[in-house]
Amino acid sequence: MVSVLALGAAGAQAADLIEAPVVVAAPEVFNWTGFYVGVHGGLGAGTNDYSVSGFQEHQVLGFSTFGGSDDENANGGFGGVQVGYNYQFGSSFVAGVEADIAAASISSDASNVFGIESWGGSTRPLDMGVDSKVDWFGTLRARLGFAVDNVLFYGTGGAAYGHVKTSYNIDYDNGDDVLSGSNSDTQWGWTVGAGFEYGITKNVTLKAEYLYVDLGSASLANDVTVHDTGFRYINLDSADVDTKFHTIKAGLNYKF
Repeated sequence: MVSVLALGAAGAQAADLIEAPVVVAAPEVFNWTGFYVGVHGGLGAGTNDYSVSGFQEHQVLGFSTFGGSDDENANGGFGGVQVGYNYQFGSSFVAGVEADIAAASISSDASNVFGIESWGGSTRPLDMGVDSKVDWFGTLRARLGFAVDNVLFYGTGGAAYGHVKTSYNIDYDNGDDVLSGSNSDTQWGWTVGAGFEYGITKNVTLKAEYLYVDLGSASLANDVTVHDTGFRYINLDSADVDTKFHTIKAGLNYKF
């Protein structure tokens, strides 16, 4: 009798095990909402547009004039930090804001590009050298993207700012300086781009990003007049440089 009862109990337990549902934990879905901080580095390249107008050298026997423009390649590296916030809404859309700043060395050097001056019926080379360097820059941007679990594709755009150092020098072919000047200022402009970000863990993400940055125009000279002798004076109406470049960078973020 005891054996029969034992067998019945064992059979009931086996039946319970067979009928009990197996619960499988659902995989954790990556969530992009939250503040983050990070670091980045990359390369910048583009063109700086130089223009000069209204150069005049007046002497007793007459005067000479010239002006012109040129586009020069600019390139260099940069590296910095960023901070931002993302908010994921729906199941796949992500909106956010980001601010970044980077030390940079994106520079160009234009020389002998403004041609020949004529005076008194003859020609004489008159050279102008211009150099420009972005030594730091940053952006303040909005981001809007589409997430597929831990992968985020996004577009971005907003304001850009940076410190640009520029200088110019006009001289004759024999090396005599005629006129020179410089400018060092923080400039504001705009930026637009796109990128993607990959969640390595729930807190660490890796990103790659492209931005086009336009820092606007800087004036090197505005109606400059120099009297170097009693018989000659030199006037320059304007000398300007437009600073714009493309950037490609990689970054690492920690999401809180």
